[in-house]
Amino acid sequence: MLLSDIIESIINEMLRENGGLAEFKRSDIANKSGCVPSQINYVITSRFTPEKGYIVESRRGGGGFIKIKQIRFDKTSYVMHFINAVGDSVDYNTTKVFLGNLYNHDIISLREMRMILNITSDNILKQITPASSRDVLRSSILKNAALALIE
Repeated sequence: MLLSDIIESIINEMLRENGGLAEFKRSDIANKSGCVPSQINYVITSRFTPEKGYIVESRRGGGGFIKIKQIRFDKTSYVMHFINAVGDSVDYNTTKVFLGNLYNHDIISLREMRMILNITSDNILKQITPASSRDVLRSSILKNAALALIE
């Protein structure tokens, strides 16, 4: 198991035990996992993001802490959060994360996720130029597909 996975599992355990809220000092997690505090920052910024359903608050210094709150939504609220998070432009890798979250929250099926991923792939959108226009079109496709989930 990778060190990042160990840190993530420690934080996820804290979230489960405390009803979706984890508050800790970087040094405490670093001591538990045997790493430097900066490694904690990497895990938090890459695995506990708003796109994945988390709000992170941190304060540095001697009394510093990190607070991670897991956002829980009903289906309609989650889809609206998804639409807002997508924004006006989204790349394919971020699209995979967003759709994975919809799948993990039982909002779309594996089949639906795969279909939308295929429809929004760079291979399908390669005729759209410039490349930045693909991300704008991809965003529009994602938002419209999400709206169909709540109609």
